[in-house]
Amino acid sequence: MKYLSENRKAQFDYEILETYEAGLVLTGQEVKSIKAGHANLTGSYVIIKPNGAFLINAQIPPYQPKNSPPDYEPSRTRQLLLRKEELKYLLGKAKEGNLTMVPLSLYNKGRRLKISIGLARYKKKQDKRETIKKREFEREARRTLKE
Repeated sequence: MKYLSENRKAQFDYEILETYEAGLVLTGQEVKSIKAGHANLTGSYVIIKPNGAFLINAQIPPYQPKNSPPDYEPSRTRQLLLRKEELKYLLGKAKEGNLTMVPLSLYNKGRRLKISIGLARYKKKQDKRETIKKREFEREARRTLKE
């Protein structure tokens, strides 16, 4: 399993409660662009509707800009492939309150491209400060052990 793109900002801004794996409906040039490492998940999110799940605002530039179709849009809405039971469960959780769906990473699984989605709750400013303090403490501990 090779990670092709990660959303590191999501780990900092959100408390991830559950993760799910979904497939993506993509065109051929989008697959090539993702495999080349040009995808950007920062600022994107997932919406759940009764007819499916959709990835909004993910930036996937064309593989060859000169050969791309004239109507190609890098941040178009892409459909996610989930099971019906997962869709029903996520639709209920999203309506329940203060939970959102954020993409965490894009990766290969065999020949297929998959996306990891997290059911998350937004962190408050105090929680983010605690995360920064914990990270700084771990960094200092590694430095002292190294010396």
